Amino acid sequence: MALSINDTAPDFEAETTEGRIRFHDWIGDKWAVLFSHPKDFTPVCTTELGYMAKIKPEFDKRGVKIIGLSVDPIDKHAGWAADIKETQGFAPNYPMIGDVDFNVSKLYGMLPAAVSGDPAKRTAADNQTVRNVFIIGPDKKVKLVLVYPMTVGRNFDEVLRVIDSLQLTAKHKVATPVNWKNGEDVIIAGSVSDEDAKKLFPQGWKSPKPYIRILPQPR
Repeated sequence: MALSINDTAPDFEAETTEGRIRFHDWIGDKWAVLFSHPKDFTPVCTTELGYMAKIKPEFDKRGVKIIGLSVDPIDKHAGWAADIKETQGFAPNYPMIGDVDFNVSKLYGMLPAAVSGDPAKRTAADNQTVRNVFIIGPDKKVKLVLVYPMTVGRNFDEVLRVIDSLQLTAKHKVATPVNWKNGEDVIIAGSVSDEDAKKLFPQGWKSPKPYIRILPQPR
């Protein structure tokens, strides 16, 4: 079954390039991004892993931990990391899961439960559904799921933008409009009555329609 927003992110134990982890313990009280790859030494994923390493300080600033996954053993990840460093300028500076038993891919709905066998005998096309991004909150709930085809590189700047929105809206009773970026105006959440909004936002708001209440981003 595919995971949906607000589902609890499945916990698991796995070997990574930084040692064995239990996922929920590894997240701790942070936010987390889990992004998956169908196989090592694939071209689009090579660019993604390098870019994610480059912008990791932006995730660090937001209190977000990054973890990758590939359906290959971790001893292959080291050779791939060298290629990523050579071609992209940055090697992965976050753990990479070796999902050789397909356990995490199955738990997260990326591969069917019936999948088994030697991962080395599977091609990237066999694992093409292992191209997801999951944002997980400190409460271990899934906050966002993105699924990409193998031919389309992911936009991790968009992932950062979503995290800014999620962290803001978790703290304040607001929502963010189309193409919103950090620092821009926001919308009072529809679940907040005008009476409660007056208490929460005494500075007032603009309302071009009764159901659209716009105000500067809370700090």
